Amino acid sequence: MSLQQRSEVRDGMHIDWNVPIEMDDGLVLRADVFRPVKDGAYPVLLTYGPYAKNLAFQDGYPSAWQRMVEKHPDVSAGSSNQYQNWEVVDPEKWVPHDYVCVRVDSRGTGCSPGFIDHFSPRETKDFHDCIEWAGVQPWSNGKVGLNGISYYGINQWHVASLQPPHLAAICVWEGSADWYRDMTHHGGILSTFWENWYDMQVKTVQYGAGERGKRSRVHGELVCGPEILTEEELRKNRADFGAEIAAHPLDDQYHRDRSPVWSKVTVPIFSAANWGGQGLHPRGNFEGFARAASKQKWLEAHGIEHWTHFYTDYGRKQQLKFFDTFLHGKDTGWSKQPKVYLQVRHPGETFVGRAENEWPLKRTKWTKFYLDPKAMALTTKKPPGNGKLNFAAMDDGLTFLTPPVTQETEITGPSALKLFASSSTADADFFIVLRVFTGDMKEIVFQGAIDPHTPVAQGWLRASHRKLDRKLSTPWRPYHTHDEKQPLKKGQTVELDIEIWPTSIVVPTGYRIALSVRGKDYVYGGGSGGKLSNFKNELTGCGPFLHDDPRDRPKALFDGTTTLHFSAARAPHVLLPIIPPKKQAAAKRKRR
Repeated sequence: MSLQQRSEVRDGMHIDWNVPIEMDDGLVLRADVFRPVKDGAYPVLLTYGPYAKNLAFQDGYPSAWQRMVEKHPDVSAGSSNQYQNWEVVDPEKWVPHDYVCVRVDSRGTGCSPGFIDHFSPRETKDFHDCIEWAGVQPWSNGKVGLNGISYYGINQWHVASLQPPHLAAICVWEGSADWYRDMTHHGGILSTFWENWYDMQVKTVQYGAGERGKRSRVHGELVCGPEILTEEELRKNRADFGAEIAAHPLDDQYHRDRSPVWSKVTVPIFSAANWGGQGLHPRGNFEGFARAASKQKWLEAHGIEHWTHFYTDYGRKQQLKFFDTFLHGKDTGWSKQPKVYLQVRHPGETFVGRAENEWPLKRTKWTKFYLDPKAMALTTKKPPGNGKLNFAAMDDGLTFLTPPVTQETEITGPSALKLFASSSTADADFFIVLRVFTGDMKEIVFQGAIDPHTPVAQGWLRASHRKLDRKLSTPWRPYHTHDEKQPLKKGQTVELDIEIWPTSIVVPTGYRIALSVRGKDYVYGGGSGGKLSNFKNELTGCGPFLHDDPRDRPKALFDGTTTLHFSAARAPHVLLPIIPPKKQAAAKRKRR
């Protein structure tokens, strides 16, 4: 049984269902096309991904949808919401602005047959060819833009590296980039997210799943195509994703094939990051803005849930202004858009928008806070004497605190931690958490991209992966090669430079800044964050971004004793990006 393309006019749009797009190996992918009723040549917004184009957001991700529309009624306002789909644009809000919205089911998912191999060169080539197909259709003006969240952002970085001729602009909304550093191995430590994600969000919509999948709430057809495959046939049509990731513990060709080449990313970019996305996306948005070769690029950073601001008026209007400029050729005033626009974060889920010119901010006062082993304190003065601190290598570790700050203190940017450590075993994992507490020691956490109790910032490093790339490293962003393992020797003290992902927090007067050096994932002490329908695990502070796979962290190798070493010559410290107020910074420049 094969899918049939058909067309209809409804809800103010001309909709072409299940349009065939043939790939260079003869496989036919399927796409839905939403376009203005009036014939013409329009710019295209295209997505290519695995979440099944016909599966309604409300049916596939009910808890996320309900939470979003209850808190942000502008998301659902002005739309029937019949065509809402996970992490892509609502065509009812874009077609009236003279855009064609194209949704392609990626190879092996939804209505597209084939073998699932996420972010592989095969997938990226498919994406490239879909862009080129869309660029020459009679309803296209030849300019294709890419816009989407997460998966639909990640693969934008990758396909942009291939430079499709019809690709005119990309909006990467919370999209990581480096398959190794951002996604599969944080600091060299395996993330269990992808294997669980595969089970919960991809296998459930694999092509051929039949009634084991769902039906479209618009036309009633199976979202996974008309063909019904057995469990064994389904298994043979997909990569063993978790096992493949685990089989590549270093940043080898497997990972490089699934990462962008920044020198080849030259298209105009709007990169939107989430401060609370620790464990997956924000590093890619900041790295992409900083390292992509494009001369026309903008950065925005916000908070709250992973998907919300993409759909709110705040996010959608920025996207529209950007694409109107580069796809429609309109004078929208985007040329005056700040190169960097930050929603600076305050306790209590308060965000204050602020325009900046670069990232990291030039006026940053990079400040070293030393770890004091006697007082268990963070101090700007190097503590005297020598010392050692031990902790169980797979346990909660140690926490260092500043005294209550005497004035409001803003931390915005990337951070870096330098440690001197040894281990009773041949390796050790370090889980770093930048934290803020009230004066009476209640921790300040935030609604993160996923978890409602997300700490201020996090970083990770496996000691055997400590080798630095000297060309790419900066004082505030150490960059590790991850190309070889350097096991620890008995009694050997090694120097560790640990990247802490970018963040933003304004610390009120009387609050305290803390740094935790742990041997396992952070756990929020104030109770559970519950569960979401699309994740396996309970939300305990890190969302689904955990590092607890015993295949990667065998107790024989990691369950020893970790020792931190302190001396005047080897003084552990965290480098924090302290931001002086703009008026203060301007006054300093004037005095010079």
